[in-house]
Amino acid sequence: MTSVGRCALSDPGSQDTERAPGARRTIPVPYWRLSGFYFAYFALLGATAPYLGLYFHHLGFSGSAIGQLVAIPMLMRVLAPNLWGWLADRSGRRLSIVRLGAACTLLCFSGIYLGQGFVWLALIMAGHAFFWHAVLPQFEAITLAHLRDQPQRYARIRLWGSVGFIAAVAGLGWAFEFVSLDLYPAYLLLVMAIILLASLVVPGVKVDPGQRPEPPAEPFLTTLRQPRVLAFFVAAALMQLSHGPYYTVFTLHLEGLGYGRGVIGQLWSLGVIAEVVIFLVMPQLLARIALPRLLIAAFLIAAGRWLLLGALADQLGVLLFAQLLHAATFGCFHAAAIQFVQSHFDRRRQGQAQSLYAALSGAGGALGALYAGYAWQVPAPSQPSLAPAWRRWWAPSSSSCPLGPARKVPALGDASLKNASECSFTSRKLRFLSILIRWRSPFGPAVGCYSRWSLRLA
Repeated sequence: MTSVGRCALSDPGSQDTERAPGARRTIPVPYWRLSGFYFAYFALLGATAPYLGLYFHHLGFSGSAIGQLVAIPMLMRVLAPNLWGWLADRSGRRLSIVRLGAACTLLCFSGIYLGQGFVWLALIMAGHAFFWHAVLPQFEAITLAHLRDQPQRYARIRLWGSVGFIAAVAGLGWAFEFVSLDLYPAYLLLVMAIILLASLVVPGVKVDPGQRPEPPAEPFLTTLRQPRVLAFFVAAALMQLSHGPYYTVFTLHLEGLGYGRGVIGQLWSLGVIAEVVIFLVMPQLLARIALPRLLIAAFLIAAGRWLLLGALADQLGVLLFAQLLHAATFGCFHAAAIQFVQSHFDRRRQGQAQSLYAALSGAGGALGALYAGYAWQVPAPSQPSLAPAWRRWWAPSSSSCPLGPARKVPALGDASLKNASECSFTSRKLRFLSILIRWRSPFGPAVGCYSRWSLRLA
């Protein structure tokens, strides 16, 4: 690489500046190399989140089978990040673990061409996810280590992941209007190869020679036992639990409502564009608003978003607005969550802390995906869409939210729900929900937006 190329890979705002003798040296941040990795990593996520369930549907699997296959990678987030995080903190070789994880992800997923049975695909999902989920938590720790005392700049780097997600979801949505879903695995393998290449150009973290020796790190469990830290991790799991149906059946839901795949890709992209915008302004938000308030706001907005998607997704204007709320339900929440972890755990415990955040998020997402798969009845190609899991999960859970009651809508093609009155809650369910709200249980409306765990963050 030429010297010009090396210079271009550094963030202009991070270059060494003139400093007085004895002043602490500022080490440049490899802005573009870090951003390039996020771009590739989330381009893969942009291909899997909207279209993986659609691909399994294309292969002829039932709704319950799709839910199980989609949930397997999320379940692996419970085991894999903690194991890799412990290994990274113990060895200190985070970048090597990122590269190993990227290489093994590519190798494991290439086995998808050897069979298309349920058991084999389940093994492929488990194998590649075990290594894939080793990558991001360690790379988050590497990024924060490069930023050192400038963690507020994290959002400006992470937004390139959102750009990669947009490029993948919009491009594939358009492509699948013209090409077969049989080409879908080939695209995933291509992006996995790019992730591996991107990891090879990311430099290791350089230590400032003028840095003083650090005191012994606080034990991980000591920090974890703090009430606000426990509350944060439970709240993070609940937030991902509420996202489970969104990542599992949202594309199928919109197809059932008559939206084309190109339009669906654009709708996914719109949500991530809003996410990019919030990442651009996150440094200002973090400087003016306390972290707990940002997290609480994300929960409340999520409750409203799931209400809209559950009851009014057939109205394009409402659907567009609901997708813009992704800026808060993911973008704001994730950036604030990363900042929370970074500020509450010692630098030498960041690997375990980021891994625990990823693991609990995976557990919540997996439970939501499993529920969505069993609740959703996938129609045959010649049949109209059946009643989605949305009305059984989001709209009911948000009906007690002060944002207003969910509108009763007739089911789309499900004879058992043709009568709109059958879509309403029974009095027993309403009484049960009122008890949950009164006690502010983690299982209250909108899966924790009023829970004692999330409110405790304030």
